[in-house]
Amino acid sequence: MAEPFFVPVTVRGYETDVQGHLNQSVYLQYAEHARWSVLRAAGITQAELMARKVGPVALETTIRYLRELRAGDEVEVTCVFLWGEGKSFRIEQTIRKTDGTVAAEITAVGGLMDLTERRLLPGARDAFKSLATDPGPLGL
Repeated sequence: MAEPFFVPVTVRGYETDVQGHLNQSVYLQYAEHARWSVLRAAGITQAELMARKVGPVALETTIRYLRELRAGDEVEVTCVFLWGEGKSFRIEQTIRKTDGTVAAEITAVGGLMDLTERRLLPGARDAFKSLATDPGPLGL
């Protein structure tokens, strides 16, 4: 299996809360940043998605907070797609400090929505594969 796709992120001071650790909502932003980054790496742009009148949607997200992050911490946010045959797929993500400490684990369920019909497309795996110019980063 190939190494998981990841993006580096440095925790910014304004993202922290009164206790001095990363605000819980920012973990979702980091995860979303990694998901859009892997799509771009696969050659899928927001402009292309809009032109085809489709868009990725989040159906469920679970976050396990394991260690706090503080301003200045450098992390990598991984993103691995797990494909099935149906309308939805899973995304597993880890936010890991550079010393290897896992700060959070994020599991999401997503789909690809037809923006005209407002329904999930069948065969999300095949739909993403057809959109990608380089399906490798998506595990396809």
